[in-house]
Amino acid sequence: MMLFRLVIYSVLVVLQSVSIVLADEDAAAAGEAVFKIRCIGCHDVTPEASLGENNKPKQGPSLYGVMGRTAGKLPGFPYSDAMIASGIVWSRETLDAYLLSPKTVVPKNKMVFNGIKREGEMENLLEYLEVATQ
Repeated sequence: MMLFRLVIYSVLVVLQSVSIVLADEDAAAAGEAVFKIRCIGCHDVTPEASLGENNKPKQGPSLYGVMGRTAGKLPGFPYSDAMIASGIVWSRETLDAYLLSPKTVVPKNKMVFNGIKREGEMENLLEYLEVATQ
């Protein structure tokens, strides 16, 4: 009987782990959709600078490698003085706060964006950014 309980417990632990991984993958896929709707017009997630309309550089910096990067420090991008002086190190927590209300977190920054307000979008977007920007 004890062995049976141990086997059942082990199976439940494995199933829970698998469901967490699948949920993360679903969140990342949903986050990619959010990114394509809300962010891709100005940003990308590639290591190379990408071009937007008319072969001009995109309005925002690449988000490749953003996690752990200090705000305003990607070489070659003309950040606002406010972003450079912010001292923010990007993480899930700092991106969450910033993307909710960019002008509140870094007043006088150049990003023209009112923030992500819809329930669930932020968590999914952050999940996607963690995966896609590595």
